[in-house]
Amino acid sequence: MMLKPLADAASSRGRRAALDLLSRRHSGGGTRALARVLDGCRRLLSERGEANSLAIAAELMPRLVALDDEARLRFFRHLADDFGPDPQGVLLAAQRFAEQPDAERLIALTAASEPPRQELLRRLNRAPGGTAGILRLRRALLAALRTQPGLAAVEADFLHLLSSWFNPGFLQMQPIDWRASAELLERLIEHEAVHEIQGWGDLRRRLQPDRRCFAFFHPQLPGEPLIFVEVALLPEMPAAIAPLIDPASPPRPARDFKVATFYSISNCEPGLKGVSLGNFLIKRVAEHLQRELPQLRSFCTLSPIPGFAAWLARDDAPAPPRWAQRVAAARETLTAAGGAAALGKGFDPVQCDGALREAIELLATVYLAHEAPTPRGDAVAKFHLGNGARLERLNWAGDLSRKGLKQSLGLMVNYLYDLRHVEEQHERFVHGEVSASRRIKRLP
Repeated sequence: MMLKPLADAASSRGRRAALDLLSRRHSGGGTRALARVLDGCRRLLSERGEANSLAIAAELMPRLVALDDEARLRFFRHLADDFGPDPQGVLLAAQRFAEQPDAERLIALTAASEPPRQELLRRLNRAPGGTAGILRLRRALLAALRTQPGLAAVEADFLHLLSSWFNPGFLQMQPIDWRASAELLERLIEHEAVHEIQGWGDLRRRLQPDRRCFAFFHPQLPGEPLIFVEVALLPEMPAAIAPLIDPASPPRPARDFKVATFYSISNCEPGLKGVSLGNFLIKRVAEHLQRELPQLRSFCTLSPIPGFAAWLARDDAPAPPRWAQRVAAARETLTAAGGAAALGKGFDPVQCDGALREAIELLATVYLAHEAPTPRGDAVAKFHLGNGARLERLNWAGDLSRKGLKQSLGLMVNYLYDLRHVEEQHERFVHGEVSASRRIKRLP
Protein backbone atom coordinates (compact mmCIF):
# COMPACT_ATOMS: atom_id res chain seq x y z
CA MET A 1 0.00 0.00 0.00
CA MET A 2 3.03 2.28 0.40
CA LEU A 3 4.71 1.05 -2.75
CA LYS A 4 3.52 3.92 -4.97
CA PRO A 5 4.98 6.72 -2.77
CA LEU A 6 8.20 4.75 -2.46
CA ALA A 7 8.29 4.16 -6.19
CA ASP A 8 7.71 7.87 -6.81
CA ALA A 9 10.52 8.76 -4.41
CA ALA A 10 12.80 6.22 -6.04
CA SER A 11 11.78 7.60 -9.43
CA SER A 12 12.64 11.17 -8.43
CA ARG A 13 15.99 10.22 -6.96
CA GLY A 14 16.72 7.97 -9.94
CA ARG A 15 16.00 10.69 -12.50
CA ARG A 16 18.32 13.11 -10.73
CA ALA A 17 21.06 10.49 -10.53
CA ALA A 18 20.61 9.57 -14.19
CA LEU A 19 20.77 13.23 -15.29
CA ASP A 20 23.87 13.78 -13.19
CA LEU A 21 25.45 10.70 -14.68
CA LEU A 22 24.61 11.78 -18.21
CA SER A 23 26.09 15.23 -17.63
CA ARG A 24 29.34 13.76 -16.33
CA ARG A 25 29.89 11.12 -18.96
CA HIS A 26 30.01 11.23 -22.73
CA SER A 27 26.91 10.02 -24.50
CA GLY A 28 28.18 6.51 -25.28
CA GLY A 29 26.07 3.53 -26.31
CA GLY A 30 26.32 1.93 -22.86
CA THR A 31 25.15 5.13 -21.18
CA ARG A 32 22.20 5.53 -23.50
CA ALA A 33 21.24 1.88 -23.07
CA LEU A 34 21.43 2.20 -19.29
CA ALA A 35 19.34 5.38 -19.33
CA ARG A 36 16.64 3.56 -21.33
CA VAL A 37 16.75 0.63 -18.91
CA LEU A 38 16.43 2.89 -15.85
CA ASP A 39 13.55 4.75 -17.43
CA GLY A 40 11.88 1.42 -18.16
CA CYS A 41 12.39 0.30 -14.54
CA ARG A 42 10.65 3.43 -13.25
CA ARG A 43 7.78 2.98 -15.70
CA LEU A 44 7.45 -0.65 -14.63
CA LEU A 45 7.28 0.25 -10.94
CA SER A 46 4.74 3.01 -11.48
CA GLU A 47 2.44 0.95 -13.74
CA ARG A 48 -0.85 -0.11 -12.14
CA GLY A 49 -2.36 -2.26 -14.88
CA GLU A 50 -1.15 -5.86 -15.06
CA ALA A 51 -1.31 -6.07 -18.86
CA ASN A 52 0.78 -2.93 -19.35
CA SER A 53 3.15 -4.12 -16.62
CA LEU A 54 3.75 -7.38 -18.47
CA ALA A 55 4.34 -5.53 -21.73
CA ILE A 56 6.87 -3.19 -20.15
CA ALA A 57 8.66 -6.08 -18.42
CA ALA A 58 8.80 -8.07 -21.66
CA GLU A 59 10.39 -5.08 -23.43
CA LEU A 60 12.73 -4.26 -20.56
CA MET A 61 14.21 -7.64 -19.70
CA PRO A 62 16.13 -8.21 -22.99
CA ARG A 63 17.57 -4.69 -22.76
CA LEU A 64 18.64 -5.30 -19.20
CA VAL A 65 20.32 -8.60 -19.97
CA ALA A 66 22.07 -7.06 -23.00
CA LEU A 67 23.84 -4.32 -20.98
CA ASP A 68 27.62 -4.47 -21.20
CA ASP A 69 29.65 -5.17 -18.05
CA GLU A 70 30.23 -1.52 -17.17
CA ALA A 71 26.62 -0.50 -17.70
CA ARG A 72 25.40 -3.52 -15.72
CA LEU A 73 27.61 -2.57 -12.79
CA ARG A 74 26.21 0.96 -12.89
CA PHE A 75 22.72 -0.52 -13.00
CA PHE A 76 23.45 -2.43 -9.80
CA ARG A 77 24.65 0.78 -8.17
CA HIS A 78 21.40 2.46 -9.18
CA LEU A 79 19.49 -0.40 -7.60
CA ALA A 80 21.44 0.20 -4.38
CA ASP A 81 21.17 4.01 -4.37
CA ASP A 82 17.88 4.83 -6.09
CA PHE A 83 15.63 1.83 -5.51
CA GLY A 84 16.09 1.34 -1.78
CA PRO A 85 13.58 2.16 0.97
CA ASP A 86 13.02 5.78 1.99
CA PRO A 87 14.87 6.19 5.34
CA GLN A 88 12.46 8.84 6.62
CA GLY A 89 9.47 6.72 5.68
CA VAL A 90 10.92 3.70 7.46
CA LEU A 91 11.74 5.76 10.54
CA LEU A 92 8.24 7.25 10.70
CA ALA A 93 6.57 3.86 10.27
CA ALA A 94 8.85 2.34 12.93
CA GLN A 95 8.02 5.12 15.39
CA ARG A 96 4.30 4.72 14.78
CA PHE A 97 4.57 0.95 15.30
CA ALA A 98 6.58 1.44 18.51
CA GLU A 99 3.85 3.76 19.81
CA GLN A 100 1.08 1.33 18.96
CA PRO A 101 2.26 -2.16 17.83
CA ASP A 102 -0.94 -3.30 16.14
CA ALA A 103 -1.38 -5.26 12.90
CA GLU A 104 -2.13 -2.22 10.75
CA ARG A 105 1.04 -0.40 11.76
CA LEU A 106 3.12 -3.55 11.42
CA ILE A 107 1.87 -3.94 7.85
CA ALA A 108 2.72 -0.29 7.17
CA LEU A 109 6.22 -0.75 8.61
CA THR A 110 6.80 -3.88 6.54
CA ALA A 111 5.69 -2.06 3.38
CA ALA A 112 7.88 0.97 4.16
CA SER A 113 10.98 -1.11 4.82
CA GLU A 114 10.72 -3.26 1.70
CA PRO A 115 13.02 -1.84 -1.01
CA PRO A 116 11.18 -0.94 -4.24
CA ARG A 117 13.83 -2.96 -6.10
CA GLN A 118 12.20 -6.13 -4.73
CA GLU A 119 8.93 -5.25 -6.44
CA LEU A 120 10.89 -4.33 -9.55
CA LEU A 121 12.44 -7.81 -9.62
CA ARG A 122 9.06 -9.43 -9.03
CA ARG A 123 7.61 -7.61 -12.03
CA LEU A 124 10.61 -8.41 -14.20
CA ASN A 125 10.24 -12.06 -13.25
CA ARG A 126 6.79 -12.13 -14.87
CA ALA A 127 8.22 -11.38 -18.32
CA PRO A 128 8.90 -14.24 -20.74
CA GLY A 129 12.35 -15.48 -19.84
CA GLY A 130 12.29 -13.27 -16.75
CA THR A 131 13.42 -15.95 -14.32
CA ALA A 132 16.41 -16.91 -16.48
CA GLY A 133 17.25 -13.23 -16.92
CA ILE A 134 17.24 -12.58 -13.19
CA LEU A 135 19.53 -15.56 -12.62
CA ARG A 136 21.95 -14.09 -15.19
CA LEU A 137 21.82 -10.77 -13.37
CA ARG A 138 22.58 -12.41 -10.06
CA ARG A 139 25.59 -14.24 -11.53
CA ALA A 140 26.95 -10.85 -12.57
CA LEU A 141 26.02 -9.32 -9.23
CA LEU A 142 27.88 -12.01 -7.27
CA ALA A 143 30.98 -11.35 -9.36
CA ALA A 144 30.68 -7.58 -8.83
CA LEU A 145 30.19 -8.01 -5.09
CA ARG A 146 33.81 -9.12 -4.69
CA THR A 147 34.99 -5.57 -5.32
CA GLN A 148 31.76 -3.65 -4.63
CA PRO A 149 30.70 -4.35 -1.01
CA GLY A 150 28.18 -1.52 -1.24
CA LEU A 151 26.00 -3.84 -3.32
CA ALA A 152 25.44 -6.21 -0.38
CA ALA A 153 21.88 -4.98 0.23
CA VAL A 154 21.00 -5.54 -3.44
CA GLU A 155 22.42 -9.07 -3.23
CA ALA A 156 20.38 -9.71 -0.07
CA ASP A 157 17.21 -8.80 -1.98
CA PHE A 158 18.09 -11.09 -4.89
CA LEU A 159 18.79 -13.97 -2.49
CA HIS A 160 15.59 -13.33 -0.53
CA LEU A 161 13.42 -13.47 -3.65
CA LEU A 162 15.21 -16.41 -5.28
CA SER A 163 14.95 -18.42 -2.06
CA SER A 164 11.17 -18.01 -2.30
CA TRP A 165 10.86 -18.60 -6.04
CA PHE A 166 13.07 -21.70 -5.86
CA ASN A 167 11.54 -23.13 -2.73
CA PRO A 168 11.85 -26.94 -3.10
CA GLY A 169 8.08 -27.17 -2.78
CA PHE A 170 7.86 -25.56 -6.22
CA LEU A 171 10.57 -27.71 -7.79
CA GLN A 172 10.10 -30.92 -9.74
CA MET A 173 12.38 -33.88 -9.03
CA GLN A 174 12.93 -36.01 -12.11
CA PRO A 175 15.05 -39.10 -12.75
CA ILE A 176 17.43 -38.79 -15.69
CA ASP A 177 18.37 -41.81 -17.77
CA TRP A 178 20.02 -42.50 -21.10
CA ARG A 179 16.76 -41.78 -22.93
CA ALA A 180 16.87 -38.10 -21.94
CA SER A 181 17.49 -35.45 -24.59
CA ALA A 182 21.02 -34.92 -25.84
CA GLU A 183 20.88 -31.33 -24.55
CA LEU A 184 20.06 -32.49 -21.02
CA LEU A 185 22.75 -35.18 -21.05
CA GLU A 186 25.26 -32.58 -22.20
CA ARG A 187 24.30 -30.47 -19.18
CA LEU A 188 25.28 -33.35 -16.91
CA ILE A 189 28.69 -33.68 -18.55
CA GLU A 190 29.22 -29.92 -18.43
CA HIS A 191 28.20 -29.38 -14.80
CA GLU A 192 29.53 -32.51 -13.07
CA ALA A 193 31.71 -30.88 -10.42
CA VAL A 194 32.95 -33.75 -8.23
CA HIS A 195 34.06 -36.59 -10.52
CA GLU A 196 34.52 -35.44 -14.10
CA ILE A 197 32.53 -37.36 -16.71
CA GLN A 198 34.93 -38.58 -19.38
CA GLY A 199 32.68 -38.46 -22.42
CA TRP A 200 29.52 -40.23 -23.53
CA GLY A 201 30.66 -43.76 -22.66
CA ASP A 202 31.36 -42.73 -19.09
CA LEU A 203 28.01 -40.98 -18.83
CA ARG A 204 26.14 -43.98 -20.22
CA ARG A 205 27.64 -46.24 -17.54
CA ARG A 206 26.55 -43.76 -14.87
CA LEU A 207 22.98 -44.09 -16.11
CA GLN A 208 22.75 -47.89 -16.10
CA PRO A 209 20.09 -49.57 -13.89
CA ASP A 210 22.51 -49.89 -10.95
CA ARG A 211 23.35 -46.19 -11.24
CA ARG A 212 20.75 -43.47 -10.89
CA CYS A 213 20.67 -39.76 -11.50
CA PHE A 214 18.03 -37.34 -10.19
CA ALA A 215 17.69 -33.59 -10.72
CA PHE A 216 15.58 -30.67 -9.59
CA PHE A 217 13.87 -28.61 -12.31
CA HIS A 218 11.93 -25.35 -12.10
CA PRO A 219 8.73 -24.90 -14.16
CA GLN A 220 10.05 -21.64 -15.62
CA LEU A 221 13.32 -23.28 -16.77
CA PRO A 222 12.27 -26.43 -18.63
CA GLY A 223 15.11 -28.73 -19.58
CA GLU A 224 17.57 -26.89 -17.34
CA PRO A 225 18.63 -28.97 -14.30
CA LEU A 226 19.30 -26.80 -11.26
CA ILE A 227 21.14 -29.47 -9.29
CA PHE A 228 21.62 -33.20 -9.77
CA VAL A 229 22.78 -36.12 -7.66
CA GLU A 230 24.33 -39.40 -8.83
CA VAL A 231 23.59 -42.62 -6.96
CA ALA A 232 25.22 -46.06 -7.02
CA LEU A 233 23.17 -49.10 -5.95
CA LEU A 234 25.57 -51.54 -4.26
CA PRO A 235 25.70 -54.59 -1.99
CA GLU A 236 27.63 -52.71 0.71
CA MET A 237 28.95 -49.31 1.70
CA PRO A 238 31.81 -48.41 -0.68
CA ALA A 239 35.29 -47.38 0.40
CA ALA A 240 36.75 -46.09 -2.90
CA ILE A 241 35.43 -44.03 -5.78
CA ALA A 242 37.27 -45.65 -8.71
CA PRO A 243 35.04 -48.76 -8.96
CA LEU A 244 31.92 -46.58 -8.86
CA ILE A 245 32.92 -44.44 -11.85
CA ASP A 246 34.75 -47.10 -13.88
CA PRO A 247 33.09 -47.02 -17.34
CA ALA A 248 34.14 -50.65 -17.93
CA SER A 249 32.57 -52.05 -14.77
CA PRO A 250 29.69 -54.49 -15.40
CA PRO A 251 26.24 -53.47 -14.11
CA ARG A 252 25.10 -55.28 -10.97
CA PRO A 253 21.87 -57.27 -10.86
CA ALA A 254 18.95 -55.87 -8.85
CA ARG A 255 19.34 -58.58 -6.19
CA ASP A 256 22.60 -56.88 -5.14
CA PHE A 257 20.93 -53.54 -4.39
CA LYS A 258 21.31 -53.20 -0.63
CA VAL A 259 22.93 -49.78 -0.21
CA ALA A 260 22.21 -46.55 -2.09
CA THR A 261 25.33 -44.40 -2.23
CA PHE A 262 25.25 -40.72 -3.16
CA TYR A 263 28.65 -40.20 -4.73
CA SER A 264 28.29 -36.85 -6.50
CA ILE A 265 26.08 -33.80 -6.20
CA SER A 266 26.54 -30.85 -8.55
CA ASN A 267 24.95 -27.41 -8.82
CA CYS A 268 24.22 -26.27 -12.36
CA GLU A 269 23.13 -22.68 -11.78
CA PRO A 270 25.65 -20.24 -10.21
CA GLY A 271 22.86 -17.67 -9.94
CA LEU A 272 21.31 -19.80 -7.19
CA LYS A 273 24.35 -19.72 -4.92
CA GLY A 274 23.17 -19.70 -1.30
CA VAL A 275 19.72 -21.07 -2.16
CA SER A 276 19.35 -24.40 -0.36
CA LEU A 277 18.52 -27.17 -2.83
CA GLY A 278 20.88 -30.11 -2.33
CA ASN A 279 19.68 -31.16 1.10
CA PHE A 280 16.07 -31.39 -0.08
CA LEU A 281 17.10 -33.27 -3.22
CA ILE A 282 19.00 -35.96 -1.29
CA LYS A 283 16.06 -36.56 1.07
CA ARG A 284 13.57 -36.69 -1.79
CA VAL A 285 15.77 -39.14 -3.71
CA ALA A 286 16.19 -41.37 -0.64
CA GLU A 287 12.43 -41.47 -0.09
CA HIS A 288 11.86 -42.20 -3.80
CA LEU A 289 14.38 -45.07 -3.83
CA GLN A 290 13.01 -46.49 -0.60
CA ARG A 291 9.57 -46.75 -2.19
CA GLU A 292 10.92 -48.19 -5.44
CA LEU A 293 13.43 -50.59 -3.86
CA PRO A 294 12.23 -51.64 -0.40
CA GLN A 295 15.17 -54.05 -0.10
CA LEU A 296 17.58 -51.11 0.37
CA ARG A 297 19.02 -51.26 3.89
CA SER A 298 20.81 -47.95 4.08
CA PHE A 299 21.58 -44.66 2.35
CA CYS A 300 25.07 -43.22 2.52
CA THR A 301 27.54 -41.06 0.65
CA LEU A 302 31.06 -41.54 -0.59
CA SER A 303 32.33 -38.02 -0.20
CA PRO A 304 35.55 -36.07 -0.76
CA ILE A 305 37.17 -33.97 1.97
CA PRO A 306 38.21 -30.99 -0.18
CA GLY A 307 39.41 -28.78 2.68
CA PHE A 308 41.55 -31.33 4.54
CA ALA A 309 44.99 -30.69 3.01
CA ALA A 310 44.57 -26.91 3.41
CA TRP A 311 43.55 -27.39 7.04
CA LEU A 312 46.58 -29.63 7.65
CA ALA A 313 48.84 -26.83 6.44
CA ARG A 314 47.52 -24.50 9.14
CA ASP A 315 49.48 -24.25 12.39
CA ASP A 316 46.79 -22.45 14.37
CA ALA A 317 44.01 -25.06 14.17
CA PRO A 318 43.19 -25.96 17.80
CA ALA A 319 42.89 -29.56 18.93
CA PRO A 320 40.13 -30.90 21.19
CA PRO A 321 41.58 -30.86 24.75
CA ARG A 322 40.87 -34.54 25.24
CA TRP A 323 43.14 -35.52 22.36
CA ALA A 324 45.54 -32.58 22.40
CA GLN A 325 48.59 -34.73 23.09
CA ARG A 326 47.76 -37.25 20.37
CA VAL A 327 47.07 -34.50 17.87
CA ALA A 328 50.35 -32.80 18.73
CA ALA A 329 52.20 -36.09 18.25
CA ALA A 330 50.43 -36.66 14.93
CA ARG A 331 51.45 -33.21 13.72
CA GLU A 332 55.05 -33.92 14.69
CA THR A 333 54.90 -37.13 12.61
CA LEU A 334 53.50 -35.12 9.73
CA THR A 335 56.25 -32.50 10.06
CA ALA A 336 58.93 -35.19 10.09
CA ALA A 337 57.52 -36.47 6.78
CA GLY A 338 57.95 -33.01 5.25
CA GLY A 339 54.64 -31.42 6.23
CA ALA A 340 51.32 -31.15 4.43
CA ALA A 341 52.78 -29.24 1.48
CA ALA A 342 55.38 -31.95 0.79
CA LEU A 343 52.80 -34.73 1.11
CA GLY A 344 50.60 -33.03 -1.45
CA LYS A 345 53.30 -33.56 -4.09
CA GLY A 346 53.65 -37.16 -5.12
CA PHE A 347 52.09 -38.65 -2.00
CA ASP A 348 51.17 -42.32 -2.40
CA PRO A 349 48.74 -43.58 0.27
CA VAL A 350 49.28 -47.18 -0.82
CA GLN A 351 53.02 -47.00 0.00
CA CYS A 352 52.57 -44.90 3.16
CA ASP A 353 54.11 -46.32 6.36
CA GLY A 354 51.89 -47.22 9.30
CA ALA A 355 52.89 -44.38 11.63
CA LEU A 356 52.27 -41.66 9.05
CA ARG A 357 48.96 -43.22 8.02
CA GLU A 358 47.81 -43.35 11.63
CA ALA A 359 48.76 -39.69 12.11
CA ILE A 360 46.90 -38.58 8.99
CA GLU A 361 43.80 -40.60 9.86
CA LEU A 362 43.76 -39.16 13.37
CA LEU A 363 44.03 -35.62 12.05
CA ALA A 364 41.36 -36.25 9.43
CA THR A 365 39.01 -37.59 12.12
CA VAL A 366 39.60 -34.52 14.26
CA TYR A 367 39.03 -32.31 11.23
CA LEU A 368 35.69 -33.92 10.42
CA ALA A 369 34.36 -34.69 13.89
CA HIS A 370 35.37 -31.48 15.65
CA GLU A 371 36.03 -28.76 13.09
CA ALA A 372 32.92 -29.26 10.94
CA PRO A 373 30.62 -26.96 12.99
CA THR A 374 33.23 -24.18 13.03
CA PRO A 375 34.18 -21.69 10.28
CA ARG A 376 37.27 -23.86 9.65
CA GLY A 377 35.16 -26.89 8.84
CA ASP A 378 35.04 -28.73 5.53
CA ALA A 379 32.31 -27.48 3.17
CA VAL A 380 31.16 -30.98 2.17
CA ALA A 381 31.09 -32.10 5.80
CA LYS A 382 29.01 -29.07 6.74
CA PHE A 383 26.56 -29.87 3.96
CA HIS A 384 25.95 -33.50 4.90
CA LEU A 385 26.15 -33.14 8.68
CA GLY A 386 23.95 -30.05 8.54
CA ASN A 387 21.57 -32.13 6.43
CA GLY A 388 21.20 -34.63 9.26
CA ALA A 389 23.68 -37.29 8.17
CA ARG A 390 26.01 -39.15 10.53
CA LEU A 391 29.78 -39.23 10.14
CA GLU A 392 30.19 -42.95 9.58
CA ARG A 393 33.60 -44.07 8.27
CA LEU A 394 36.92 -42.72 7.04
CA ASN A 395 38.33 -44.45 3.93
CA TRP A 396 42.08 -44.57 3.35
CA ALA A 397 43.15 -44.37 -0.32
CA GLY A 398 39.52 -43.78 -1.31
CA ASP A 399 40.39 -41.33 -4.11
CA LEU A 400 43.74 -41.75 -5.83
CA SER A 401 43.04 -39.18 -8.53
CA ARG A 402 45.28 -36.12 -8.77
CA LYS A 403 42.50 -33.96 -7.35
CA GLY A 404 41.82 -36.38 -4.48
CA LEU A 405 45.48 -36.58 -3.50
CA LYS A 406 45.93 -32.82 -3.65
CA GLN A 407 42.85 -31.94 -1.61
CA SER A 408 42.66 -34.76 0.92
CA LEU A 409 45.73 -37.00 0.53
CA GLY A 410 43.43 -39.60 -1.02
CA LEU A 411 41.03 -39.86 1.90
CA MET A 412 37.27 -40.12 1.46
CA VAL A 413 34.45 -40.40 3.97
CA ASN A 414 31.05 -42.06 4.25
CA TYR A 415 28.15 -40.10 5.71
CA LEU A 416 25.15 -42.22 6.68
CA TYR A 417 21.60 -40.97 6.08
CA ASP A 418 19.30 -42.72 8.52
CA LEU A 419 15.95 -41.22 7.56
CA ARG A 420 14.60 -41.93 11.05
CA HIS A 421 17.17 -39.67 12.69
CA VAL A 422 18.06 -36.94 10.20
CA GLU A 423 16.01 -34.24 11.94
CA GLU A 424 17.47 -35.04 15.36
CA GLN A 425 21.02 -35.11 13.99
CA HIS A 426 20.44 -31.88 12.09
CA GLU A 427 19.47 -30.20 15.37
CA ARG A 428 22.60 -31.52 17.06
CA PHE A 429 24.80 -30.11 14.33
CA VAL A 430 23.07 -26.73 14.54
CA HIS A 431 24.10 -26.66 18.21
CA GLY A 432 27.72 -27.58 17.42
CA GLU A 433 27.62 -31.37 17.88
CA VAL A 434 28.64 -33.83 15.16
CA SER A 435 26.77 -37.13 15.08
CA ALA A 436 29.34 -39.86 14.53
CA SER A 437 29.62 -43.63 14.57
CA ARG A 438 31.44 -45.48 17.35
CA ARG A 439 34.48 -46.15 15.17
CA ILE A 440 34.83 -42.40 14.54
CA LYS A 441 34.38 -41.50 18.19
CA ARG A 442 37.13 -43.92 19.19
CA LEU A 443 39.58 -42.21 16.83
CA PRO A 444 42.31 -44.25 15.12
